Amino acid sequence: MPLEIHSPQFLKSVFSLTDLPKDNFPHFVFAGKSNVGKSSLINVLCNQKKLAQISKTPGKTRALNFFTINSNLYFVDLPGYGYAKVSKEFRQMWSELIEGYLKNCKQIRGIVFILDLRHPPSEDDLQMKAFLDHYQPNYLTVLTKADKLSSSERSQNLNMFQESLQTDNLVVFSAKTKEGKNKILGWIKSLL
Repeated sequence: MPLEIHSPQFLKSVFSLTDLPKDNFPHFVFAGKSNVGKSSLINVLCNQKKLAQISKTPGKTRALNFFTINSNLYFVDLPGYGYAKVSKEFRQMWSELIEGYLKNCKQIRGIVFILDLRHPPSEDDLQMKAFLDHYQPNYLTVLTKADKLSSSERSQNLNMFQESLQTDNLVVFSAKTKEGKNKILGWIKSLL
């Protein structure tokens, strides 16, 4: 039975670890490259169209964006990694914020690691996977944009992801058709 979501709300954008919420609500983190579909995934899971802001411009999210779910847990939208057209200062700030949060926040229950099913994992993706394996091994890999591929391309790319990531723990997701939504919500509920 998947998690039922009621009254999702944007809480705040966090630019510093000192501004994290002070309560002990569990955090579920959404991590992936810029423009991989993090915001679209959050919106679909929450049955909202504009809860998490969707942008065609990579690198738009520059903070940890917290969303209150059911008044007792958070979804956290991380800034996308791997976008080259940001300053070194911003990249350094993001790195410190994201790494500090992922390494040290005790409220993180699980991470939704998001990759685009249409493209092989990049070096940045593989580095993020290695980081998660070490610091936050409780994660679910979600492959987005499934509706943009033919069934044979999907099957071929899914096999490629299973081999390159060395896992079968993958969920194929489409914001358009909602495929994979209940599997993701079921995984989140299993960790509460």
